[in-house]
Amino acid sequence: MLPGIGFSELLLLGLAALIIVGPKDLPMMMRRIGQFVGKGRAMAREFQAAFEDIARQSELDELRKEIEDLKRENTMKEAQDDLAAFEADVNSAVMEKTSAPEPEAGSDAPDTAPKTGGDAT
Repeated sequence: MLPGIGFSELLLLGLAALIIVGPKDLPMMMRRIGQFVGKGRAMAREFQAAFEDIARQSELDELRKEIEDLKRENTMKEAQDDLAAFEADVNSAVMEKTSAPEPEAGSDAPDTAPKTGGDAT
């Protein structure tokens, strides 16, 4: 029932409607009022369903955004890890070259100095 309206008040409204409208037109008026109330309830349900769909869509959009952010962060992390691995490879290659003994300056060049041998005349 409606809040704030008791059985006695409802009975009084029905009796007033019977006197004002008359017994002949009262069933038709009650049917129209019922149809009107039914349409109002249907509109309220439709509005509530639309509002819930909007709320659900908003939640889905937020979830999609969070997923995209996570994907972007994961891609950035992978790129950072790849760069770090490449940097470590370059550093180790540079360190190997600097720590390896360098050949002496004269050993790679052909020996062009005159030989001083025993046949000097």
